[in-house]
Amino acid sequence: MYPVRVTAPLKIDIHTHILPERWPDLRERYGRPGFVRIEHMPRELGKPCCARMYIDDKFFREVQDNCWDPAVRLNDCDACAVTVQALSTVPVMFSYWAEPEHALDLSRFLNDHIAAIVRDYPDRFVGLATIPMQAPDLACAELERCVRDLGLAGVQIGSHVNDWNLDEPELFPVFETAAKLGAAVFVHPWDMMGKDRMPRYWLPWLVGMPAETSLAVCSLIFGGVLERLPALRVAFAHGGGSFPGTIGRIEHGFNVRPDLVAVRNNVNPRQYLGKFWVDSLVHDADALRALVRLMGDTRVCLGSDYPFPLGEHHPGALIESIDDFTPATKARLLAANALEFLGLPESAFTP
Repeated sequence: MYPVRVTAPLKIDIHTHILPERWPDLRERYGRPGFVRIEHMPRELGKPCCARMYIDDKFFREVQDNCWDPAVRLNDCDACAVTVQALSTVPVMFSYWAEPEHALDLSRFLNDHIAAIVRDYPDRFVGLATIPMQAPDLACAELERCVRDLGLAGVQIGSHVNDWNLDEPELFPVFETAAKLGAAVFVHPWDMMGKDRMPRYWLPWLVGMPAETSLAVCSLIFGGVLERLPALRVAFAHGGGSFPGTIGRIEHGFNVRPDLVAVRNNVNPRQYLGKFWVDSLVHDADALRALVRLMGDTRVCLGSDYPFPLGEHHPGALIESIDDFTPATKARLLAANALEFLGLPESAFTP
């Protein structure tokens, strides 16, 4: 555990997303549909700082210049006293469904962009790569390039890879490589289960995402990945999704039906609490208190999901608002835990 400088106003946000301002026509580049394209809004519409993302011709999301302009991001960070952001791509860009060579090419483009931002602002940003998880050999090679050559701190991966959950043997070499490199692994939900049954009310984001994250946590625990790789540093978005609220049910299932649950790992799932990290993005003071009690105050990191609407609009405000958190606990949640997860020395950033 890192020592805590209680008086230091250090805030490190491990959960933020960034895109290049522009990228090639990926459908033309790879000769197949399904990729994301971006259209910047013409000035005559009065929205010069906005762009629209499409998957082929289907509208996906509107983004603003804080999604690509580091100067705008830094202004927002300064307004909220955020010292450092960990930059990762938007999960829709994972493209795990694509041909491996195309996903690798796109990953390299996105990773080179993040690395360039980090090089330009080394005191304010750290980088998390994206890798073509559908081709584990290519994923391992790109992760090595990103850590050793580009100096990125780790990788962001999805909660599943097409039909593979994260416990599939094919994916184990990726986690093994991350552990060998000392690379942080940030797991973000995407391509939510049951989304076809949730066409209304934004339910894939409100219901599907928490379930996806719990699926990822349980897969790494029950699949024995965390048991086999105790040095692996992994964190889960959105406070671990529904996992913290259902750990009692999960543990009970392990105890009463080990024939169904403990088939690859016979260690009680509760024993892994404190052996991985989650971010603080739960939007509720009582939920955050419970999360810290469950995980311990050394395993919850500030995470905001900047710059998107479901994020915490003033990163760290919820942590700072809880009076029964000691100054030392707040300092851990706001920065010290992030440094440990990212594998950075306490002296990496000067407050």
